[in-house]
Amino acid sequence: MECNERHVLPTSKPPVAAKTLLVVDDDDEIRELLCDYLSENGDHVLAAADGLEMWAQLERQAVDLVVLDVMLPGEDGLSLCRQLQSRPGLSVIMLSAKGSALDRIIGLEVGADDYLTKPFEPRELVARIKAVLRRQARAEPIADRPVTTHRDFVGYRLDYVKRLLHTPGGQTLTLPRSDFRVLRDLLQAREQVLSRDQLTLSAMGREYSPDDRSIDMCISRLRQHFKEGHVQILTVRNEGYLLSVYSPEAAV
Repeated sequence: MECNERHVLPTSKPPVAAKTLLVVDDDDEIRELLCDYLSENGDHVLAAADGLEMWAQLERQAVDLVVLDVMLPGEDGLSLCRQLQSRPGLSVIMLSAKGSALDRIIGLEVGADDYLTKPFEPRELVARIKAVLRRQARAEPIADRPVTTHRDFVGYRLDYVKRLLHTPGGQTLTLPRSDFRVLRDLLQAREQVLSRDQLTLSAMGREYSPDDRSIDMCISRLRQHFKEGHVQILTVRNEGYLLSVYSPEAAV
């Protein structure tokens, strides 16, 4: 299903700036409203009513960002979001009628780049889409290291392109975007402490708040991957986190 493009404002953006968005929502009225509104901002907008239609759309063409409702018939949005993490370069904004801090954290922890509670102002969704796409443009292409596609350290390899972590034991793990960005930043910090404020802004694209446990949960998951090697993610009290490679032959 492709949204009606009659409403696109031809002079609002140059064609090169247009992105392809996919709206996944089982509510016909909301889906049509979002498609029309997003199309008016100059982007190419597709639509799907459930997970099956979503996968069909993704097979047909490349998509930059999925606006994904949590409550869907069949497979729910949380499960779908988790599976979408295997597609590098694809961002996800989740929509939900559930707005508690726990619901938001769960959405972000399964890999969503942002989480918006219904009802919402369409202009806010547009602003969040732009912010996520800007963050993706900064984070995914590593412009200042054009020939670097990975980072090796004491038997591990972090693939910058596919967000894969290869372990000394032969496992290949696909990291959620947030976990990947936290690990990437800790590696690039070269054993310097990074604060929760810095990591939250880089990995989540938002300001840190005292009740936000997202970075702590990322760190907890990453620590599970480093049990077999000579890597530790240390908590520095009142400061933040530090990645320590303590093998003498570390190649970092």
